[in-house]
Amino acid sequence: MRKSASDNKVSNIPLGRAWVGLCNVCRIIVALTFILSGFVKAIDPLGTQYKIEDYLGALNMGGVLPDWLTLATSVGLSALEFTLGVLLLFGMMRKLASRLSVVFLVGMTIVTIWLYLFDPISDCGCFGDAVHLTNGQTLLKNIVLLALAIIVAWRPNDMIKALSKSNSVLVMNYAVIFILAFAAYSMYLLPPFDFRPYHIGANIEEGMAIPEDAEQPEFKTTFVMKKDGQTKEFTLEEYPDSTWEYVDTKTEIVKQGYVPPIHDFSIQTTDGDDITEEVLQHEGYTFLLISPYIEKANDSNFGPIDQIYEYAKEQGYPFYCLTSSGEAAISHWQDMTGAEYPFCATDPVTLKTIIRSNPGLLLLHDGTIIQKWSHNDLPSEDELNAPLDELPIGKQREVSDTMQIMKVLAWFFLPLIILSIADRTFAFTQWFMKKRRVTTLKKDHLSSILTLKKEKKMAKKIVAGNWKMNKNLQEGVALAKELTEVVKNPNCEVVIGTPFIHLASVAQVIEGSCIKLSAENCADKASGAYTGEVSAEMVKSTGAEYVILGHSERREYYHETPEILKEKVELALANGLKVIFCIGESLEEREANKQEEVCKAELAGSVFHLTAEQWKNIVIAYEPIWAIGTGKTATADQAEEIHAYIRSCVAEVYGAEAAAETTILYGGSCKASNAPELFAKPDIDGGLIGGASLKAADFKGIIDAWG
Repeated sequence: MRKSASDNKVSNIPLGRAWVGLCNVCRIIVALTFILSGFVKAIDPLGTQYKIEDYLGALNMGGVLPDWLTLATSVGLSALEFTLGVLLLFGMMRKLASRLSVVFLVGMTIVTIWLYLFDPISDCGCFGDAVHLTNGQTLLKNIVLLALAIIVAWRPNDMIKALSKSNSVLVMNYAVIFILAFAAYSMYLLPPFDFRPYHIGANIEEGMAIPEDAEQPEFKTTFVMKKDGQTKEFTLEEYPDSTWEYVDTKTEIVKQGYVPPIHDFSIQTTDGDDITEEVLQHEGYTFLLISPYIEKANDSNFGPIDQIYEYAKEQGYPFYCLTSSGEAAISHWQDMTGAEYPFCATDPVTLKTIIRSNPGLLLLHDGTIIQKWSHNDLPSEDELNAPLDELPIGKQREVSDTMQIMKVLAWFFLPLIILSIADRTFAFTQWFMKKRRVTTLKKDHLSSILTLKKEKKMAKKIVAGNWKMNKNLQEGVALAKELTEVVKNPNCEVVIGTPFIHLASVAQVIEGSCIKLSAENCADKASGAYTGEVSAEMVKSTGAEYVILGHSERREYYHETPEILKEKVELALANGLKVIFCIGESLEEREANKQEEVCKAELAGSVFHLTAEQWKNIVIAYEPIWAIGTGKTATADQAEEIHAYIRSCVAEVYGAEAAAETTILYGGSCKASNAPELFAKPDIDGGLIGGASLKAADFKGIIDAWG
């Protein structure tokens, strides 16, 4: 939809450009944040699923939703964020992407307000395990992002496009397929990046150690005591005498001390023995089969697991299965798979943190994690054909998360960057070739037009007033009478456009004067049951000679399309009216350098289908919408440039002679002070005057600019 004149009252081009810059800075920040957030969630979809389950637990909805639904939500959330980020980054589907971003961030901000106020979960999980934020930091982040997203959504068309429309669809599909495929890869195998404390290369015992100089936690102990039916709380320092009866003790953390990266790892046998130190301090290799819940474990690969256990027995390597499940679940697994390896108990949260696979396999060497495998990617019998210290899998895999991330992002973005460069190069080439053709045609047409002007084949000079919805009938008649008295023998044709109710009365007042009468509009129907409409025939019957059609206010407020205007033009001409046809661009179209494209499209859509004979009764009024009623005016050079272009467009369709004889008016805050400079330009044949036509003296000043 076009911007209205009122929207542009406080606008100017430099300010508009500043807003364009601000909008693009904001959308890049929001886009990169979405891409990072969606990417780290797709790296670890199971981790995001666990976080969703934490949220449900905090809402007392734990176990309400099936696992497949929480996992689908995890993947869908990562895909949504990542795709929104890509759309914003490349300026694709600008309105939809910017509005969805606002809706998404409103929802996330509401959630983080709840987290901040009630602290049901310590970490929101918005960046997975890659970046941990407090609830306060998360709330601040979302408020800032929401503000930036609102700026982008307010002016979505200010986003600079990096791709053409056809390639935008390709890139959007590519982004969706990429992130879904990446999530599927991470679920089937293991996340390619591991930001958790149990990553490859981590020594578990060292991760549990607390430095001697580390800050210690502070606790407050309160004793609940009872005496003579009265219950009261006491601190350790206030502990009462023996006449008080002990009831309970409450201990709370006053100050959180140093918490080691690994603080919840322990292994207990089925007999209740703690073998944590024994396992972690074992010199050599240890296999740990990890299954948070053995009853939910995938049993499709129990054969390779049994083979690895047999290999471990042969080589003398300890092999344990760590699970949080009870005896019944373990017995069921043993019956189903024939498992002979020992089972030990470990906290389920710890196990889900260690490896994102159920089951998954860990290989320790001297308590350090050197390999991890998903149950879908276990080492084969052929790979286990010698002691581990002689095999590649017995060596710690060198992993650089930074390099891995760079590789994956390069794999995703490099094709897009190449596509963007190719797309913009092609678009620039097309634009340049079109510009050259247009420039050549324009020069040829203008040369012909100048020749014709020298031969005195000139367009009629017109100053037309457009009263719009102003003046009651009596005031309109009075103004018309005053104009007949002050406008005598002008050097141009004078036209006044009045509301419908004025036409017949004003026609009588100006009869015999040099002033012509115009309506401000007419219907797109010849006659019939169209209550409130005024047909072209009715306009003609009042004595009017002209009708103004295509004004930007009619296009915007009443949604007049090129097809509607085409009907109106044909009916006006069929009833003997001359048409003042308005065209022009909005501020954002001017800033995007689309003024020529807009003007040509509006002409082509409504009047360029006319015959050469019909064209003789067409007057063009160029009105830069950003200058209507704002007090701002296109410079004389800006106006001349677009007028010359419009004349060249007419020449392309009707020939140079018709173009030279076509009257093209300037409409946009034209007044007595700037009219002489505007009218001095060779392609400006007069003006369509708005506010200045409502006072006889002001209107006469513009008419007199023709000298």
